[in-house]
Parts: sequence; C-alpha cells; structure tokens
Amino acid sequence: MSPAIASLPVTYQDIADAADRIRSLIVETPLLEVAELSAAIEGRFFVKCENLQRTGSFKLRGGMNALCSLSAGDRAKGVVAYSSGNHAQGVAAAARHFGVPATIIMPEDAPAIKKANTKALGADVITYDRYTESREALGQAFQAETGAMLIPPYDYLPTMIGQGTSAIEVTNQLRAKGLTLDTAIICCGGGGLAGGSALVFNTTFPQAQVWAAEPDSHDDTGRSLNQGVRVANDPEARSICDAIVTPTPGEVTFPVLQACGVTGRTASDADVLETIAFAANRMKLVVEPGGAIALAVARKHLTELKGQTVVAYLSGGNIDPEMLARAMSTSNA
Repeated sequence: MSPAIASLPVTYQDIADAADRIRSLIVETPLLEVAELSAAIEGRFFVKCENLQRTGSFKLRGGMNALCSLSAGDRAKGVVAYSSGNHAQGVAAAARHFGVPATIIMPEDAPAIKKANTKALGADVITYDRYTESREALGQAFQAETGAMLIPPYDYLPTMIGQGTSAIEVTNQLRAKGLTLDTAIICCGGGGLAGGSALVFNTTFPQAQVWAAEPDSHDDTGRSLNQGVRVANDPEARSICDAIVTPTPGEVTFPVLQACGVTGRTASDADVLETIAFAANRMKLVVEPGGAIALAVARKHLTELKGQTVVAYLSGGNIDPEMLARAMSTSNA
C-alpha cells in the first residue's frame, strides 16, 4: 500500500463492510458485455448497469450507507440533502426505509422525472436556482433551523463509502468470469463514485487504471488532477449532464482520486446524446446524460483500450422523455 493510500481517512475494508451492511437493501446490478465494443477493442468490454439500481442510479448505495451509519437518535431527527436528483432519490428511499422524514433541496431546472420521483418517495422538495444560490448554504441553514441530519452527495465519507460498494460487485463479477480489470471508466461529478470505486480497485486490481469521465464543459476533476489542486469550472458553463455538473471536485473525494492515480477523460454533449441512443438501440438500456458519460468517453477513446478488459459505468437512468427523444432524433446510432 502506498503512503498516499495509507494516509487516507477511508480504507478498502470500510467499503467492504458497507457492502455487507447494505447488501439486502440494494440490487446487485448486472455487469453486461457489449459484444460490439469488445470486438472494437479486441478485448472484453463491459458496462456496470447502475441505471438498473433501485431509484435508477448508484446513489441509493450512498444514501443507504449514510443512514445506516447514523444512530437511531440522529435518524429520528430527519435528514436533509441537496441534489440534482439522483442523490435526492437515494436519500429519500433510504429515509422511507427507516421511516424518517426527508427534505431535499433541488435545482429548479432539475429533470421533472427526478423531482417527481423524489416526491413520490415521500420527501419534501425545496427548489433553488443553481446558478445564483448555494445549495450547501441552503442545506446548512435548514439543518441549523430544524436539527435534521445533513447528508451531502459526495463530500461525506459514509456517502462515498456507499458508492464504492459498486466496485466490490464489479470485482466479484469479473473474478467469476476469470477476468482481471485493466481500465475502469467512471462517471464523475463530485467524485464519490469514482473515488470510492478507485479505492476498491486499487486493492482488488492494483494494476488497473481508472478514468474519471466528465463533460467537456465540466472537466474540473481532470484539470485538478493534472494541476495537483482543486480547480473550479466556469460558472457560465452548461451541459446536458445535469447529474454531474458540480463546481469543483469534492474536498473529501479529491485526495482519494489523487492517491489512487485516477486520470480524467472527457466527451461532448453531442457524444453523450449519441451514446444515449447507442445504449437504447444496441444495448436496449435507458441511460440519462450524466449516466452515459463514461460510455461516451469509452467510445471516443477506443484506441486507448485495445486488448484490454474494460468496465464503463452506466451510473443512472433517470432521463426525461423529452431528453430521450432528443437523443434518439439527433443520433445516427
């Protein structure tokens, strides 16, 4: 183990323990081979289908682990979270499981399906303007006023630990096939999924490389890793990948990404639309823009993956019908 890994406040064992803790509360999502892409790289290409998780994304893992990690007394105070929609649903579902109230702070322009599903899970929803208001400040103010427990989407160890349980599954699924991972390509906003998963793969497949996949316009993680410090996105930047348009890498997650040697790759919104259609037409899977970014990056960089065993994460499937129609109508896939 490298000194950088040893100095982190989270370990592989923490994530393995979380996998045991939440196993009965989540779905073990499938690892599916994409024959067309396996042929293209002359290797083995798989997708980890977190779009088929309960609530439609990997975020249920972090939500469940976060609430499991609270004492019964703290859970009884209720929970508050801020999210563009997937963490919202994960926390709302976990709160409903434990029978505690949840309030979710969501941007006004969050996909309608994400807001509707969050409300359907029993949470109260408060909206805000993501470009002029701070969701962190709103969450902290709500916590101070009500005493509810704040569950951040990535800058919170129990959340990141929960997200990393997906990599425990990937490890077991690949080993069952007699395979060793060469490259994992993981959707990245704040870095909870990428960080937690990279830490697992650092132990289970230490020779593997991990790519953090981001939109061209929101490549803060890749630039931060290159520069060695956390840098921010242009606040005027826009992307259809609503689930992963965070302003900067997480304070908690970034050191994990650094220690694990993660590197960044990007794809354009046009690439993402094409990939959503590819997933629907060729793979019969529904994927949202932020959830498709890792597959979009993989399809853009196939020449770098020749002869490898590759896993690209499909991190979410909560897409509005209008966005799906847009992808299908503008794509040649």
